[in-house]
Amino acid sequence: MNQNTIDLLLTQPVPESIDAELVAAYQVHRLYQHDHPQQLLAEVGPRIRGVVTGGAKGLSNALMDQLPALEIIAISGIGTDAVDLRHAASRGIQVTTTPGVLTADVADLAMGLIISTLRRLGEGERLVRDGLWGTVNLGLARKVSGIELGIVGLGAVGKAIAKRAAAFDMRIAYNGRHEQPGSGYRYEADLVALARSVDVLVLAASADGGQVLVTREVLEALGPDGYLVNVARGKLVDEDALVEALREGRIAGAGLDVFVDEPYVPPALRDLNQVSLQPHRGSATLQTRLEMGAMVLHNLKACFAGEVPPNRV
Repeated sequence: MNQNTIDLLLTQPVPESIDAELVAAYQVHRLYQHDHPQQLLAEVGPRIRGVVTGGAKGLSNALMDQLPALEIIAISGIGTDAVDLRHAASRGIQVTTTPGVLTADVADLAMGLIISTLRRLGEGERLVRDGLWGTVNLGLARKVSGIELGIVGLGAVGKAIAKRAAAFDMRIAYNGRHEQPGSGYRYEADLVALARSVDVLVLAASADGGQVLVTREVLEALGPDGYLVNVARGKLVDEDALVEALREGRIAGAGLDVFVDEPYVPPALRDLNQVSLQPHRGSATLQTRLEMGAMVLHNLKACFAGEVPPNRV
């Protein structure tokens, strides 16, 4: 089959070299560039056989249902919470991800957010850039080495965070659906109890269940000396409760790469000095995005060749 007769829909940009390979092999339609997306879908929707999207953006059922010929949703990422897998399966649509390659990057960013938040790196940089060094007292930061670290979700990313944390002499505990014997870390089945016992709580859990994990009760347990770091999904946190806890000093600070309604970030989070913010860049290194793109290409090629994609969910 001549693949360049196959129409693909891109919901967001991909690295330039990956984009060039897609264009060479397929008829590519860029939803993210179109001023009138419904007009584009009316024109090409019936011909679209593949969608390339990200884990956070996914593909809504409403959009999926406008693509009657769709065969594959190729996610550049590991999260499937933004795709209704049952609805896709009912249509015979294959869903693929890019597992393994982004683990190190997300764990690195988690450690970066821990260090940035506890050591007040963002505040210090703003002070220097604003020419206020010597005139404003920044105050002392929180020591990072030797803290108690709680990890919510000891999957691949959680384990990678724990490995890095151990190099900082952190004492590590974790929460998850099940205890993992032999992990070497303390298991705490009760998330509130885990939050009460640690200095920093890091979210690295899957969001496939969709439920809020970090509730008001968890934040209260974390306490005025505790910090929250989230590199998983914004919807795992009660964002309103987080804002209130930060404003009122009921937790010490937060490092956030993800938010409930991206790209919207509550103004209060942007204004609070004790919060470190990133625009959902956990896997955003050139090397990793190229690897992810290569896996997307392999998944697409296999699907359109009538084979089972190597990374089908």
